[in-house]
Amino acid sequence: MNRKRALISDTFKVKKTRNGTEKFGAVSNGDGLTDVKSTVEYLMTLFPRKLFNDTLPQIVFKHQLYSIHSDKTLVDKELNKLCERGELLMFQLGFDAEAFGLIFASDYKAKVLAGEEGRETQATVKKFLEKVLSSCTDLSFSKDKMLREFLFTDSEITQLVKSGVLTVRDAGSWWLSIPNSGKFTKYFIQGRKAVLGMVKKSKYSEVLKAELEERRTTSHVKFHMKYHIHDIVGAELVER
Repeated sequence: MNRKRALISDTFKVKKTRNGTEKFGAVSNGDGLTDVKSTVEYLMTLFPRKLFNDTLPQIVFKHQLYSIHSDKTLVDKELNKLCERGELLMFQLGFDAEAFGLIFASDYKAKVLAGEEGRETQATVKKFLEKVLSSCTDLSFSKDKMLREFLFTDSEITQLVKSGVLTVRDAGSWWLSIPNSGKFTKYFIQGRKAVLGMVKKSKYSEVLKAELEERRTTSHVKFHMKYHIHDIVGAELVER
């Protein structure tokens, strides 16, 4: 009986309802800023840097932390603190309104500046990183704020869009963006679908976590399997 319970508790199945989801690796609700930051750092180690020739900063998703910490409110609160302290940046990646990417500010700035080396937009991008990101936690920026508060010209805003640090949100506003992240988003969505397909095609649409981690993957899964497991559990696409 104990063996049976152990197997059930480590089994994922495709989620049909959004109630009562139990998350693997869940911890007590007493965790604080240090633990949340450590979790972000752990998830960063699963990011496939070599796949992008180390040109992208390490990206994780906010919901991936929910697969490890049981208290979403605490996670959100501590992430906000890290953003307010200028350690972490948050991005709306576009493919899902609920998918927020997290990047350490120092990593983002280093990768962006490296990519701007020798380009005509370099000075404007450097100004943006120093003037805006060092004192702002916004995910998006209005034209009025860019012109009046941060004193950028229309021409400079165009350069920032061209460089990829801003992307159009709607008429007169822009999202903070990650340059050259299109391939990351493509591979991520492709991998998520493939891993969910593995769960769905398993007997009874259930699979052991340990077995899923060891599965041979197809060319559609380019990220570490654990990266995708934290994604599908944290996003409540499967239940445990």
